Amino acid sequence: MDFERDKTFVTGRFKSLGFALKGAIKLITTEHSVMVQSALAVIMIIAGFYFDISHEEWLIQTLAIGLVLSIEGLNTAAEKIADFIHPEYHERIGFIKDIAAGAVFFAAMTAIAVGCIIYIPKF
Repeated sequence: MDFERDKTFVTGRFKSLGFALKGAIKLITTEHSVMVQSALAVIMIIAGFYFDISHEEWLIQTLAIGLVLSIEGLNTAAEKIADFIHPEYHERIGFIKDIAAGAVFFAAMTAIAVGCIIYIPKF
């Protein structure tokens, strides 16, 4: 299958959106860590409605959820590329994968802090 660049602005944007949605669906349906994080995101959204959080709290919670899912997507992409380039264990590849996982850890810890700041006072 040859890739043919779409030179028109509007149809090119629709194609890009299609690729992005396809990637998001692949992430959610094939990656267990994204499945878990998506489930947690749904729980946090339900909690937001239950506790009637403020507009500002919704903004921050939404950003935190988006941050974690986005960084996890980038981590998954880095892991897939690394595994494609060097399928066997290699110390340098392992180092790169650990750094990418560390980025997810930072995002997740930030999201947990946001959740605590928003929800602990509600109890």
